[in-house]
Amino acid sequence: MSDTIAAIATASGISSISIVRLSGSDACSVARQIAPKASFRPRYSDLTSLYNASGELIDHALVVYFQNPQSFTGEDIVEFQCHGGIVVAEEILDAARHHGARLAEPGEFSKRAFLNGKIDLSKAEAIAKLIEAKSVDAAKILARQLKGELGAFVEQSREALLKALAYSEVMIDYAEDEIPDDILVQLSNQLASIVAKMTAIVQSSRRRRGLIEGFRVAIIGKPNVGKSSLLNALLSYDRAIVSEIAGTTRDTIEEQVRIGSHLIRLIDTAGIRDADDQIERIGVERSLRSVAESDVVIALFDGSVVLDGEDQKIIDILEANPEKECIVAINKRDLERVADTHTLSPFDPIEISAREQFQHLTDTLQKRLDGIGESDELMLVSARQIEAVERCAAEAALAEAPLKRGELEFFSYHLQEAVRAIGTITHPYDNEEILDKMFGEFCLGK
Repeated sequence: MSDTIAAIATASGISSISIVRLSGSDACSVARQIAPKASFRPRYSDLTSLYNASGELIDHALVVYFQNPQSFTGEDIVEFQCHGGIVVAEEILDAARHHGARLAEPGEFSKRAFLNGKIDLSKAEAIAKLIEAKSVDAAKILARQLKGELGAFVEQSREALLKALAYSEVMIDYAEDEIPDDILVQLSNQLASIVAKMTAIVQSSRRRRGLIEGFRVAIIGKPNVGKSSLLNALLSYDRAIVSEIAGTTRDTIEEQVRIGSHLIRLIDTAGIRDADDQIERIGVERSLRSVAESDVVIALFDGSVVLDGEDQKIIDILEANPEKECIVAINKRDLERVADTHTLSPFDPIEISAREQFQHLTDTLQKRLDGIGESDELMLVSARQIEAVERCAAEAALAEAPLKRGELEFFSYHLQEAVRAIGTITHPYDNEEILDKMFGEFCLGK
């Protein structure tokens, strides 16, 4: 990391300000050739002229110097805050490269911050996801991770596992009859507590993943029940084709819309029924897959016709997924009620009209999504973090059996694996390939 890197740190396009960032041991010397009149006092802004490699004026801009180690990367950093627009920023970047800097790889600034001990990996992931946050709740969760909430959990978990491992290593050196009677019970209870806590965090994180990625909301029902009409109404424009012909929608349609503070991905599915047409059967299969992958299911029923066997299939799907957040809506309230909907009573249905009155549905959906985001429990924000905690919990659970049998060497082995797994959330130094892959998904200039 001895070389000096440079990148444009703001999004491409026209704006009032663009930022070009340098980081490395030669950041100041490179910057001085671009801004020769700047003072480069740490944490002071200088309004000065910037010049290209030919000595021609580029812009009048602010230059800010962050001296190592008091900087984001832990290295010398210089930022040029110039007028917005890609041309000016590109000229500054070209000048920096001419004077010895190289173009930074995606995520390389954050990677240097990690390798220089300025942030741990959980904070690095929080930074990347905060940039892409799709809701206020997501921003709050990620801000807590930036303050070190996840790092504190990892450290507490490691300490508990290392304490148990220390007991085990000591007991290996003692004869069986010298081991206190209550030690094994204490270790067993401690492991059970660790596994239970980690399992709860993983389940909660999976349930709340829509706060970070955007909630997936699938609209299901039999053909011609009004799913596409509801999608168009929620989007406020005709995205899906609507007709009286059953089976018009043959594939899933996905669109984004904001409900309250939440950005959601609405999925209009093909009508679920026993289809004779092969294309329609594929659409039905995709509908069922959308239900499994969704965070919330809106099940529509037509109140203007008698409920039939196809409606029962929808009820069966809801009953088969009791853990799924579900909103049952009886559509076409603007028409005469014909359906006997007592079979829907356990789902506390609401009445709507996809064409005229659906505010009750959006209010109900917002309330459900707000409820998912209300928890103050720690949340894992990436598949990598979830996998690490799951692996740690699995190894801790596997340690239980050899502990009961007094096979302390095997008990210690599983605890060592658990410690290694939980540690990868914050400091996986042992695998450079993992770091390259993860930081490579960051945006350029970060």
